[in-house]
Amino acid sequence: MNRSTEVGTRSDFLPGEYKVVWDGDTPIAVYNVDGALYAMEDTCTHDGGDLASSEVFGFEVECPRHGARFDLRTGAVTRPPAYVPIASFPVREEDGTIWTQDDH
Repeated sequence: MNRSTEVGTRSDFLPGEYKVVWDGDTPIAVYNVDGALYAMEDTCTHDGGDLASSEVFGFEVECPRHGARFDLRTGAVTRPPAYVPIASFPVREEDGTIWTQDDH
């Protein structure tokens, strides 16, 4: 069964900001990149480190531990040492509230 997780409101996300929410035991980082919201699992597939507080370069987030990069829009690896993509999640805005859904 798919569950929706409340993230907050649009005013909680200025461009360049992020927030981490939990869907059960899955940490989901939601990023605002130029006004668009993207959600992905907050765990590097290379070594399991957190990504949310890492530096963002355009649409890429860089793991602070070993420099792997992932595309915020798709979860795809854009630079090793990671080779496995990160799960990405849909984001929707409904009545002023932002939601994401772990549909994996």
